Amino acid sequence: MYMSIKELVAASTTTDTPVSELMIQQEMSKTSSSREEVWSAMERNLDVMEAAVKRGVEGDGVFSTTGLTGGEAVLLKKYREQGHTLSGDIMMEAVQNAISTNEVNASMGVVCATPTAGSTGTLPGVLFVIKDRLNLDHEQMVRFLFTAGAYGMVIANNAGIAGATGGCQAEVGSASAMGAAAAVEAAGGTAEQSSEALAMAISNLLGLVCDPVAGLVELPCVKRNAIGAGNALISADMALAGLTNKIPADEVIEAMDKVGKGLPKALRETGLGGLAATPTGIQMKMRIFGNTVKVGE
Repeated sequence: MYMSIKELVAASTTTDTPVSELMIQQEMSKTSSSREEVWSAMERNLDVMEAAVKRGVEGDGVFSTTGLTGGEAVLLKKYREQGHTLSGDIMMEAVQNAISTNEVNASMGVVCATPTAGSTGTLPGVLFVIKDRLNLDHEQMVRFLFTAGAYGMVIANNAGIAGATGGCQAEVGSASAMGAAAAVEAAGGTAEQSSEALAMAISNLLGLVCDPVAGLVELPCVKRNAIGAGNALISADMALAGLTNKIPADEVIEAMDKVGKGLPKALRETGLGGLAATPTGIQMKMRIFGNTVKVGE
């Protein structure tokens, strides 16, 4: 198992093998599964992602039972159709994909956690926009997920991916880094460039707190995935252009781990601080769970 980005990049470079292929081979060895079984399992993940992206923009959209989120992916779709987006249609399509997926999650729909349910929109936000941008075929899309998984595995083993232990930097931050690294490979970049994209993506979101309103994975989680998708695309472009992060990817991951451990409990998914502790956030919590809820619980 690859325990560092440096090790993963070195293996890819010395053997002239894409990271996606290294991940496939590792899964075959680790699970004693055939190549076909490993590939098929990832294809199912891709199918679930694609269904969620589409489901969130059908009709009036999907809505959570709490009423906190829903229908905004459809608003973005209609806005894009006007042709006057400020940040460009490609970027806003990625945002739409991310929000659509997370709204499906909030409405208790089926999603693929990448790496968590709370960060489930970031990766499909990136993948399904570069699918058209780069004319990716089915095999390349599946490989995108293997590449993302390889880099995500290293992050998980060295810093964690749970908001409860590391803040939202560990969830959306990790997802954004995974998407950035995978997008680079999909665009024909090197493993070294993928590592630079990963490092920049995490660096940009370092310290991002986890402060879900009412303790639910809705506010501000849904829109943070939109930021994660945009950040991934920007980081991938910078890496492909030859920009470097200066601080190596493994050191960035280590820094994220230390920052996460240094965050106070109130900012690690407890719903006790940040936006969750605002007057409006508290009111939302009381509306959903009743007046018996005490402030700070």
